[in-house]
Amino acid sequence: QSLPQQKLLTWLSVLECVEVFAEMGTARVWGEMGRWTIIVLIQLAKAIFRLLLLLWYKAGIQMSPPIVPLNREQQQPLHPQDTEDSSSGKDQTYVGRRSSRVVRSLQSTPSLQSRHWGSPQQREESQSRRAEEMNQPPTPLGLQETIAESLYITRPLLHLLSLGVWGQRSWKPWLLSAVLDITSLSLLSDLKDLNRRERAELRRRTILLLYYLLRSPFYDRYSEGRILLLLRLLADYVPGVGFVTRPLMDYLPAWQKIYFYNWG
Repeated sequence: QSLPQQKLLTWLSVLECVEVFAEMGTARVWGEMGRWTIIVLIQLAKAIFRLLLLLWYKAGIQMSPPIVPLNREQQQPLHPQDTEDSSSGKDQTYVGRRSSRVVRSLQSTPSLQSRHWGSPQQREESQSRRAEEMNQPPTPLGLQETIAESLYITRPLLHLLSLGVWGQRSWKPWLLSAVLDITSLSLLSDLKDLNRRERAELRRRTILLLYYLLRSPFYDRYSEGRILLLLRLLADYVPGVGFVTRPLMDYLPAWQKIYFYNWG
């Protein structure tokens, strides 16, 4: 990836990390008008960055999060003792005579902080497999797939625009957003030979369609009573589940009011 593309991905990650805090903080300081202003600005910036990645840098299907979180266990370098042992020619593994099981030799045991419980071969295989996945180029998108990804990227802006035109109680913004999401997924479903990360992203988007059950006005008119009733029944009749469902019942109304939790 080029340096400008890396910077775009970094800024996208920063925006996704601070968007809920920015919404709540602005609402606390400047009220409802300031809240919707910061929502529009953040969604506009995210859409511009994503469109640049899609159309200019040919980044393919946009991932979420834009930058893969660092797995520190897999990124640990070899222990200095391991390096010395390998350079001096000492065997780092021992193969059992009866079981044929491969274990680490005592001479190559790393410190407790950098120790892992698999065989060295397993560690090397997992590291090489992860490096392979990270280095796979994005799948090239044709015209149809580019339109589908553009619909997915611009859907938040169109939803905000429809909210401003028809209001928050109208069904039209909810329906428009649902149609755009389903259309985008339908157009992208024809893609073949996707890499592992892209397939995982499409699965994530499909699962996120369940959020429409929790989005107003559908939640206010249909889902709220049924979801709360189900959680209450689980809390009352299933032992131990109440520790999870009762706080969830208290949290749902607050969660449902935050735009970036619900629609972001």
